[in-house]
Amino acid sequence: MKYRTFPNSQVSVSEVGFGTWTLATGWWGEKTDDEAIAMLRQAHDDYGINFFDAADTYGNGRSETQLATAFRGKRDKVVYGTKIGYDIYDEAAAKARRGQSELPQRFEPEYMRLALDRCLERLETDYIDVLQLHNIKMEHVRNPEIWATLRDLKKEGKIRVWGAAFGPAIGWLYEAVELCEREPDVGTIQMIWNILEQHPGTATLEAAREHAPDCTFNIRVTHASGMLEGKYTEDTVFPANDHRRHRPRSWLINGVKKVRTLDFLTAQMTLGQAALKWLLAEPRVISVLPNIYDSEQLAEFAASSDLPDLDQSQMERIAELTESNFGVEEEEMAYKGTMERVAT
Repeated sequence: MKYRTFPNSQVSVSEVGFGTWTLATGWWGEKTDDEAIAMLRQAHDDYGINFFDAADTYGNGRSETQLATAFRGKRDKVVYGTKIGYDIYDEAAAKARRGQSELPQRFEPEYMRLALDRCLERLETDYIDVLQLHNIKMEHVRNPEIWATLRDLKKEGKIRVWGAAFGPAIGWLYEAVELCEREPDVGTIQMIWNILEQHPGTATLEAAREHAPDCTFNIRVTHASGMLEGKYTEDTVFPANDHRRHRPRSWLINGVKKVRTLDFLTAQMTLGQAALKWLLAEPRVISVLPNIYDSEQLAEFAASSDLPDLDQSQMERIAELTESNFGVEEEEMAYKGTMERVAT
């Protein structure tokens, strides 16, 4: 496993991290706490993964308590990332929540401090390595008090690196662009980016290059909701509780067609590994967070770090395919978020 270090910090993370949403939320199948803890320990002990990304809303604190149990007595060996912003303490809202629907968001300084203190308690630690504001909207980007609070928390030693996670659906273009412009000392952004879904992630990277010199990226949905694992066919059927079951059939059919154009990447590695190597070719990517939900995937994805980099011809071929939408004609994607510049 190779490691990358956040600029101006001593926080070094594995190129392949572990997003704990697959263990704590039930969206990719149910895991017991014992199963989750065993997998977290396996990731660290067998494969060198040290970056674990959680959120207070993943199982209403469950992901954080799983991490605390898994690595009790090894705090100095692991890097904890977590997120705050959803009011998981509003009992009425929590009871009314269905599936992946969003809870109310709160970013007042007092609430941010309360939420962070609760995270610290669950993680059994006195500092968070990487704190991100969860699925922020434009109104939050444009509120300087929010970012001043994060700077204060860093000065107090409660956090080491701060940033924002954008979502929940791909399409948060100008929110991320404006964050880079307005808060150029931002340390990291979590976003969707992968070979098949490059917009608006690529534009966000460009904004960081121009305005935020030390901004790094931790990447989720690295495999386009499993498409780039190379195992889907036109006949694939997802389980009833799987979030992919609710996608239109055209997503599956067109995705399978696109993936077939990428066979040239699989001579030395699996397609799933090549998808991660493409992301890691970008120096600002600090860690990739593939969806890991079994030991076989853990072994496959963790091995990606030490595999040969994609060569120039492979990178150029991917760029060419991107220009032609991988040879597939389809309706333009419907995005959430701010996809057109809106005045302050």
